[in-house]
Amino acid sequence: MTAYTIDFSSVFEMTDEQFYQLCRKNPDIKFERNATGELIVMSPTGGETGNKNIEIAGDFVFWNRQNQLGKLFDSSTGFKLPNGANRSPDIAWIKQSRWDELTPEEKEKFPPIAPDFVLELMSPSDSLTATQAKMQEYMENQVRLGWLIERKNRYVEIYRLGKSVETLNSPRTLSGEEVLPGFILDLQIVWS
Repeated sequence: MTAYTIDFSSVFEMTDEQFYQLCRKNPDIKFERNATGELIVMSPTGGETGNKNIEIAGDFVFWNRQNQLGKLFDSSTGFKLPNGANRSPDIAWIKQSRWDELTPEEKEKFPPIAPDFVLELMSPSDSLTATQAKMQEYMENQVRLGWLIERKNRYVEIYRLGKSVETLNSPRTLSGEEVLPGFILDLQIVWS
């Protein structure tokens, strides 16, 4: 996925409502917004990445339905992070009690909450440096657990709140640890 960053800050400052309306009026374009207000335009993923994303999401859906501990979100969901950025991880999960604290209006638009868990599956055209920076931003906004998966080189980075990044080469599985209790992702669906 190639991303393009557009800086409108010298022309105008886009409010949260304006950003929301821009996204609603252009549903075929995936937008994010960084903490400085720059607009990020994301291209669609390719077939292989899209297939791996849906396969991974299926495992999360089955786990979440069985455990009923929270809410699961796909890459089309935008979250308003505490630092002001609007981000859309490939997969996100929020503990039910935290989700229940939001108002119906907050749930309907871009929820003003940092997920408890995020996953980013890199496309071949993604920048590792930019994706790592995005993962660090999640952690700075109190995301508790994050996985960056680089499938081409069979490489995973695990981000934990308040801890150093752990790097794994060709792991067979990933554990949801205490954030996603009992969840195990079999990475063969990603590596194959």
